[in-house]
Amino acid sequence: MATLPNGIKHLPGYLDRAAQKHLVDTIRQIVVEAPLYVPAMPGTGKPMSVRMTNCGPLGWVTDKTRGYRYQSTHPVTGKAWPEMPQELLDLWGKLADHVNPPEACLVNFYSDDAKMGLHQDKDENAFDAPVLSISLGNTCLFRVGGFDRKAPTGSFKLSSGDIVLLGGEGRLAFHGVDRIYPDTSTLLKNGGRINLTLRRVNP
Repeated sequence: MATLPNGIKHLPGYLDRAAQKHLVDTIRQIVVEAPLYVPAMPGTGKPMSVRMTNCGPLGWVTDKTRGYRYQSTHPVTGKAWPEMPQELLDLWGKLADHVNPPEACLVNFYSDDAKMGLHQDKDENAFDAPVLSISLGNTCLFRVGGFDRKAPTGSFKLSSGDIVLLGGEGRLAFHGVDRIYPDTSTLLKNGGRINLTLRRVNP
């Protein structure tokens, strides 16, 4: 386990190929119940370049009028989010070092031309709990900064099966995805990258 600036931890290759494939199959079942949709930026309504869904008691959503928030239902179907799979709860139990379970797992699907600008995960009320991030599929370039958007940043590659923890000092560090590297993994038949982020929302 490498400890990076601001307390962010990177666990390269934590999930082997079999575990990755099993997770992808599990996520496919979640997407059947809670379809991927294109979220919109607050205020502008500009569509994000990723498609997303959630599982667990709560899900992170965003739209033009109501902005960033957590809610218990899918914004398109109106149905409750699917239950969080036990394998994700088990990973949290092994790695998160937190007494309470995660309440939300955000599922982001990146096509090979998608990216994610620098941002903080700060819509939760439980900053003592880490954010646990799982990479599946094509490699990405992950950028990490400080606690101000203008602070210096650094970047490193995340490959399929890697896990990142944003906890402790690094819980509110700015981070984002600069680019996806096409054809760097054969896990997803049609390319792209899936990112799962487990979050504790309430104290």
